[in-house]
Amino acid sequence: MKAHLRDQFETAIAALQAEGTVPAEIPAWTLERARDPAHGDFACNAAMVMAKAAGMKPRDLAERVVATLPADSRVDRVEIAGPGFINLFVAPAAYHEVVGEVLDAGEAFGRSTVGDDRRVQVEFVSANPTGPLHVGHGRGAAYGAAVADLLAAAGFRVHREYYVNDAGRQMDILAASVWLRYLEAHGETVPFPANGYRGDYVHAIADRLTRAEGRTLVQPAEKVTAGLPADEPDGGDKESYIDALVARCRELLGEGGYLRVFNTGLGYILEDIREDLESFGIVYEEWFSERSLTETGAVDAALDRLRERGHLYEADGATWFRATDFGDDKDRVVIRENGDRTYFASDIAYHMGKLERGFDWVIDIWGADHHGYVPRVRAALEAMGEPVDRLDMLLVQFAVLWRGGEKVPMSTRAGEFVTLRELRDEVGADAARFFYVMRRCEQHLDFDLDLAKSESSDNPVYYIQYAHARVHSLLRQMAERGWQHDEAGGREHLHRLENEHEQGLLARLSRYPEVVESAALAHEPHQLANYLRELAGDFHTWYNAHPVLVEEAALRDARLVLARAVRQVIANGLGILGVSAPERM
Repeated sequence: MKAHLRDQFETAIAALQAEGTVPAEIPAWTLERARDPAHGDFACNAAMVMAKAAGMKPRDLAERVVATLPADSRVDRVEIAGPGFINLFVAPAAYHEVVGEVLDAGEAFGRSTVGDDRRVQVEFVSANPTGPLHVGHGRGAAYGAAVADLLAAAGFRVHREYYVNDAGRQMDILAASVWLRYLEAHGETVPFPANGYRGDYVHAIADRLTRAEGRTLVQPAEKVTAGLPADEPDGGDKESYIDALVARCRELLGEGGYLRVFNTGLGYILEDIREDLESFGIVYEEWFSERSLTETGAVDAALDRLRERGHLYEADGATWFRATDFGDDKDRVVIRENGDRTYFASDIAYHMGKLERGFDWVIDIWGADHHGYVPRVRAALEAMGEPVDRLDMLLVQFAVLWRGGEKVPMSTRAGEFVTLRELRDEVGADAARFFYVMRRCEQHLDFDLDLAKSESSDNPVYYIQYAHARVHSLLRQMAERGWQHDEAGGREHLHRLENEHEQGLLARLSRYPEVVESAALAHEPHQLANYLRELAGDFHTWYNAHPVLVEEAALRDARLVLARAVRQVIANGLGILGVSAPERM
């Protein structure tokens, strides 16, 4: 409806431009849903924003626009309000058309071509493979998947990608943690480092290492600890201690042995993450390895490009990027004093590669703790001459889990956290996926486990799914009574849908394509979640106020096709959000 009406205005404005009433160059104008039903269904500000360029009073120009609008059976009347707003009142019969459109299009209803098949890459989750995914990662997963699916519904070609941080210090700490648990299992007990990974999963990885290597990687505890600096419990520095322990691990195992420990830990956790996400309904087109950037020379190529453009310099034995020249708050190290490339250097190469792969639009979805990376990555791309407007970086705030009115503690390093798998087992994937996207990504989220598990109208997931199941129940009741549903007859008698609740439902249904497009372009899945709650609310109110299975066949069939259209839109919307639409509840 909105797209059709906008076309009508564009036709009228083009005619006014052709006759010279309105110049060729005009400001952007909008057509929006009216907030107050008394002001119609849609409001257009075209006359107000064009008036100055046209040299006319806004109301006078509004009258010219209205007079030039093509005749349209979908519009009941047009009014000019205030300083020159053009308000449109849609004819009831036009809203009746949406029922047929929904039923004819089925799963395709609401999908659009606004994306014009442009290629967009969405990188999300990308959690360090140092432990299982927890409820904090779950929000990024649900949000990222919903953004990707919304963009696909809006006509973009979406490439979902997980950036595997399989290099760097945290992975080395995991490898050392695994090796110590392996030694412990073979009778060689080494005090566990304060900065090591303590979760039970580390024992499971050590068991896998034993099955693969037997005792071939065992070293005496005395050799492991000899000459190491003091750890934090003994008055030392935990960072210095863990770095020394990693170095000792490499020394005693040799690079071959160390790599086997490292890869055992990496492989175990990546398998767990893949399985976890797939069980959550999330599948990626690509899992991109950070290590591959070094192995293929991509990091050095990116740094060479910055160096050639004069944006690197040497200081204090390290190589720095002049990030402050491009809006960052300080310059950034890209090569350390020991010659190692920094994590940021890999980030530069990764993002350069994204654009070189031909994506028209790149979207990074990161945790809120990565806020400091946004200006530096943008600075690096700008320094290399890349168009930064092709990159969107979205930060997802933390999700706080509540059970029984108490906050659940979370610490990955200490092994105190609720995994995403445990959350799914407790509340189900549907509730988790929906609850995670009910708020804007930049807002903190309190996840109420008790509410997510409840079977009441207070639980939005249950409330929406129940509306879908209710329609299936109506159709089963039809069969039980021996009645046949005449869809063609129902469409023919849609004019019988004239009460206030039915008119509201029809108007709500017509909004669905607009909501999908708006949510996609704004990266705001909560728009769709809120819409589905409102649609379900409209349906339940109508269902309770007006019996659907009335004796009169014509009215019954008209109400049934309306109910089926609601069911289809709910199924389509839930599908985009990764939530099921059950037939029975």
